[in-house]
Amino acid sequence: MLFSVAVGTLGIVLMTFDGTHEKRLEEFREYYRFGLWWLALGVASSIGLGSGLHTFVLYLGPHIALFTIKAMQCGRVDLKSALYDTTQLKRSPSWLDKDCSQFGPPLFQSEYGSRVPLSSILPQVQVEAVLWGLGTALGELPPYFISRAARLSGREVDAMEELDSDDRGIMAAQLNQIKRWFLSHAQYLNFLTILVLASVSMDVMLHFQHDLFFFIE
Repeated sequence: MLFSVAVGTLGIVLMTFDGTHEKRLEEFREYYRFGLWWLALGVASSIGLGSGLHTFVLYLGPHIALFTIKAMQCGRVDLKSALYDTTQLKRSPSWLDKDCSQFGPPLFQSEYGSRVPLSSILPQVQVEAVLWGLGTALGELPPYFISRAARLSGREVDAMEELDSDDRGIMAAQLNQIKRWFLSHAQYLNFLTILVLASVSMDVMLHFQHDLFFFIE
């Protein structure tokens, strides 16, 4: 807390007085907004306890798609004026509406036109993706602590009682049997099992990128 107070006081002092530090302070604010924006989108995607905002489909995916399309059109990836030159709240990136001639001649050319390799595009969008992923991990912490507190309090989980009720139909009975096994063995799942179950979103993201590049080509 002492460190936070010291940093906050220093920030207020720097913003109050004029000087050569104003440009660096403005740049720091831009980086801060950039990081906070993508972290908040990640948190909003997973903290909703089953009703979270799908910010990958609404924000991160379109941002990657727009940058990829622009890079393919211009034949180069050095489109950003800075790392924080991305899609943000009520702000579009500066490169989105610029003509390709403003960036210079294409750097990636072939007999079929501009072909920018995937290895050159990924570094331009990976920071946003990593920050969004960290936000989703942070958003999973509150449900974890709530579940942990419920388990430590000694209360029984109502899910098992619901599954023990009368099953209607063969498919419902099979599904409830799978759910019952999963709930009874959840505490014994190792790291690899959890990793496989959590990789569904990553698989969707990779399929999205593959379909995007296939569509562009």
